[in-house]
Amino acid sequence: MPLFPKAFLVGAALLTAGFAKPAPAEPAGAVCRNVSHLGGDYLVCSFDPTASDIRLYNKDQAGVPFRSFKALSLDLRQRDEYLVFAMNGGMYHEDLSPVGLHVEEGVEQAPLNTNSGWGNFHLLPNGVFYLADGKAGVMAAEAFRAAGIKPRFATQSGPMLVIDGALHPRFLPNSDSLKTRNGVGVTTRGEVVFAVSKRPVRFHDFATLFRDALDCPNALFLDGTISSLYAPDINRYDRLFPLGPIIAVVGRFPR
Repeated sequence: MPLFPKAFLVGAALLTAGFAKPAPAEPAGAVCRNVSHLGGDYLVCSFDPTASDIRLYNKDQAGVPFRSFKALSLDLRQRDEYLVFAMNGGMYHEDLSPVGLHVEEGVEQAPLNTNSGWGNFHLLPNGVFYLADGKAGVMAAEAFRAAGIKPRFATQSGPMLVIDGALHPRFLPNSDSLKTRNGVGVTTRGEVVFAVSKRPVRFHDFATLFRDALDCPNALFLDGTISSLYAPDINRYDRLFPLGPIIAVVGRFPR
């Protein structure tokens, strides 16, 4: 969730114009489906990182935050690429810069943040979603630091939802804190799984979705309330709030 006042946020709207439909290209391997769990409904999209080009974005080449899926889509098209899928990818400051670790094409643009503080990001342990050597992973931040991983792409958010098969210790099964939430996990088979709730849910239920229904021994909360999704295959084009980090699956136009 962005760490700035609500007055900064813009209203919500569903964008169905301004995104040109992508031309046919190589299969991206995306599978989006509806999943019901503990009385909640979720949209879940899965990708094989060996077959899909999963990336992280925050700013364009001029150093200006993209802010939206539309701006990122238009930028990619200048390089004969297009968005297959995108989701808001981590918490950010008022200027839309990442609160924690952010790596693009092997270049660290913001450092790992394990400081104490307020808000979901600092509900420790927080964690990192990363891509390295053709594989994807989710790992608690301190474990990520200790592992010495050099990712091609990475984003930090928090809290961790599932840590080596265990739920975050602060989650309560009867909590009355209900929010629209989105997150990412990696299955035991190595697939990347993105999920967003269709209605407000508690952290406990969202975490058990990843562990018990989606086969993810490690999963990371990305944000709540602003949870946004770009999925043209199911005709979803969210334009909910200005976005900081964006996780994107990218395709290339055939030549």
